[in-house]
Amino acid sequence: MRKLTNEELPRLDVDAFRKEKKTPIVIVLDNIRSLNNIGSVFRTADAFLIEKIYLCGITAIPPHKDIRKTALGATQSVAWEYRENTQALIEEYNAKEYETIAIEQVEKAMMLNDFKIDASKRYVLVFGNEVKGVAQGVVDVCGQVVEIPQFGTKHSLNISVSAGVVIWDFWQKLNA
Repeated sequence: MRKLTNEELPRLDVDAFRKEKKTPIVIVLDNIRSLNNIGSVFRTADAFLIEKIYLCGITAIPPHKDIRKTALGATQSVAWEYRENTQALIEEYNAKEYETIAIEQVEKAMMLNDFKIDASKRYVLVFGNEVKGVAQGVVDVCGQVVEIPQFGTKHSLNISVSAGVVIWDFWQKLNA
């Protein structure tokens, strides 16, 4: 087998990406402190044609060299917006009848592998701070909480890894 060159890969250019039908998922980053994590989420959002990313609270915004380093241009293709107040943003999306979901460890969380997708709905997925997770006030206004099952000794995954796992899971369920 021969590795393919970038030129041989069937990829959209930025203009074609913007015109392409998007996956009905909005990503919310709640107080993410690592710029590399932010860039990684942009890159994953590009890969799965995510509708939009919201950068909230202390989450840095493009352009920044440390975001650019991991985003590799995805800040140009993926729609994004900064909002100071994550809770207010989630309340807006609740009013628009999106399914708002915090990705967090809480009592009675739904495990990701058990979560059933309704292809007629649109989703907002909230990912939280590397240390504190999704703020409790934000969890309180989300319609649901989904947890990624884990079986080792650690209590959490890196936020960019969590985003990749959840976005892939939702994408493949939506496209099954």
